Amino acid sequence: MKKSYKIEVDCANCANKMEEAAKKTAGVADASVNFMALKMKVEFEEGADVDKVMKDVLANCKKVEDDCEIFL
Repeated sequence: MKKSYKIEVDCANCANKMEEAAKKTAGVADASVNFMALKMKVEFEEGADVDKVMKDVLANCKKVEDDCEIFL
């Protein structure tokens, strides 16, 4: 399953950090961040609990960029 989320991030480098953090999160098959559109697309592994995974993605993103936001 793929879903798209609105994000808030200050710079392209920070967006890259968020993308890498999201990709490393358990339950995420792939992720991409479009800084210009302020969107994050996430592809979930089969059977993943989307809500829990996205909370983990947000937590991981905040570790690398503490002022980022993902609007769940």
